[in-house]
Amino acid sequence: MTERAARVVADADVLAADLLVGGAAREALDHVRAHSWVTLVTSDPLLADAEAVVADLADPALARDWREKVAELGERVAHPPGDQPALACALHGEAAHVLSFDESLLTAGAGAAIRTRVETSVKRPDAFATLFDPASLYEAVGGGSYPGPDRDPRA
Repeated sequence: MTERAARVVADADVLAADLLVGGAAREALDHVRAHSWVTLVTSDPLLADAEAVVADLADPALARDWREKVAELGERVAHPPGDQPALACALHGEAAHVLSFDESLLTAGAGAAIRTRVETSVKRPDAFATLFDPASLYEAVGGGSYPGPDRDPRA
């Protein structure tokens, strides 16, 4: 297993839910934020989509501030215009996990089609949060013995 296993993409719906709702989206992304060796992969189009959702549901100023903060957190990749942002981030950012609430990405058929182009798995945030095992993942990516979380996920 490679470092790919520690690379995660959160679709715009999950990013917005993390900020505005909490629940499974926040729990899943707290796992990512709590470990410096787990990378959140984003792109400008993905962040723009999430910012638009936050601005529409809450407040444009909050959306701008949120985007600046989250842009600093992860690794941003570039991808062609018109691509589905989360899937493009997984492809160009070599991410093993895509978190989404989009039912069209969560079907078995979609999963099979996606895996013909990129080695990734699309799952709901609650499934990721339940299955995330930082100790075994840390060992698998060559980190040795798991030291525990090394960041405050809410900082």
